[in-house]
Amino acid sequence: MAGRWMTGKAAVLLALTGMMAAAQAAEDKPLWELGAGVAAFSFPSYRGSDQSNNFLMPVPHFTYHGQFLKADRHGVRGSFFDSDRLDLTVSAALSPPANSDDIAARTGMPDLKATFEIGPQIDLTLWRSASRARFVKLLLPLRAAFTVEGSPKDIGWVFHPKLNLDITDLPGLPGWNLGLLAGPLFGDQRQHAYYYSVAPQYASAARPAYEAGAGYAGMQYLAAVSKRFPGYWVGAFVRYDNLGGATFADSPLVRQKDYVAGGIAITWILGESSTRVKVDD
Repeated sequence: MAGRWMTGKAAVLLALTGMMAAAQAAEDKPLWELGAGVAAFSFPSYRGSDQSNNFLMPVPHFTYHGQFLKADRHGVRGSFFDSDRLDLTVSAALSPPANSDDIAARTGMPDLKATFEIGPQIDLTLWRSASRARFVKLLLPLRAAFTVEGSPKDIGWVFHPKLNLDITDLPGLPGWNLGLLAGPLFGDQRQHAYYYSVAPQYASAARPAYEAGAGYAGMQYLAAVSKRFPGYWVGAFVRYDNLGGATFADSPLVRQKDYVAGGIAITWILGESSTRVKVDD
């Protein structure tokens, strides 16, 4: 139990630090930075759950701006192709586990394991300011998902196209950066079945058997702000999810079709590379 819990915390922290960092103009930056801090955040047990988890915990801070491998506000990824308007990368994502004994809707059902997603992503720059400090991109990630356990299980595919607007130095708020993301989610039958199907042996009068199908999985909107101060960084995000019209919206495990999640963090920079590189996102 403890090992799975630690895996979940690491997943949440990676997702949190990736979401909250916002745009930076093209500039010379250290090849790598290391730091640590603390974060407070709230999120549902799973998309569609009417129960939330609230945490206060340590946050790692790590950035790396290599020619191929990069770790920054966009997550950890490898860049295979890079042009002025089109990027082809490999990206990954993590999600935390959920103990079914702690979730009324899933009582008696198998626990939800932590999951790992990996796959290609195409980033198309639709517009960029002359200073390269503001841009609009279309992000097209397609990822295969697996459970994180001794014998990982393939749980399907996730496609999450989204528009991304990044603004450096908000008007009247020098140094503050804003990132906005919005787009639909889609999943195949295995992905949706993992979270929303109810097998006959777990059915009850209050939770009838249900088989989730593939297709539309709702909309997601995210706004994040951040600022880098000398020696430390602060950021916050808020995310709104709406499952209206999702193919699994009638599942008895969907108890809430819209919700808001959010978090805030501060990290201190403990060390950085003396090597500087040009970063132009």
